[in-house]
Amino acid sequence: MRIEDTPEAWDVVESRHRFTGHVIQVVTDSVKMPGDEVADRDYVVHPGAVAVLALDERQRVLMIRQYRHPVRRLLWELPAGLRDVEGEPLAETAARELAEEAGYRAATWHTLLDLRSSPGMTDERIRVFLARDLTEIPEEENGFVHRHEEIGMPVEWVPLDDAVQKALTGMIHNSPAVAGILAAYAASAEGFAYLRPADAPEA
Repeated sequence: MRIEDTPEAWDVVESRHRFTGHVIQVVTDSVKMPGDEVADRDYVVHPGAVAVLALDERQRVLMIRQYRHPVRRLLWELPAGLRDVEGEPLAETAARELAEEAGYRAATWHTLLDLRSSPGMTDERIRVFLARDLTEIPEEENGFVHRHEEIGMPVEWVPLDDAVQKALTGMIHNSPAVAGILAAYAASAEGFAYLRPADAPEA
């Protein structure tokens, strides 16, 4: 059997919207299961996101620390953001987030990996990009105003080897960050030769 995720849609007998918020919706679908049973499945409808594993010439990962209220923690993360501009290519969304959150540009972009963050409870898709050949944006050119959780958000450069160790020892918990760090470490063994282009289609 070929090991590859494939599209599949089981019949939905009824769909009920439970909640609509600023970013997400909550839906209950009554889904026809094998054996003609029907079971309710609650899930969060999410617009999707991008994240950026920015790697400098010294093999250091750019990380930010942000407060995440649902888990009541300050988490070390990659620059990331919602897919909130209609029709914007994902690589452009990622470049915008890297500039706004961290103040950097990248000349070389690849698709690092695609994630389904928690497929048992949400349809959220996250594309993690690898960004290299970085340059800092002069402060006078970056007019982005940080608000809410982004105020005072620190930016740190972490050696890739150290980031892997921190992920494996439970010091970093953000899922795109953990996945991106481990993927970048694995891809670096082959000189990033097998990564997809930044505009690769999503499955």
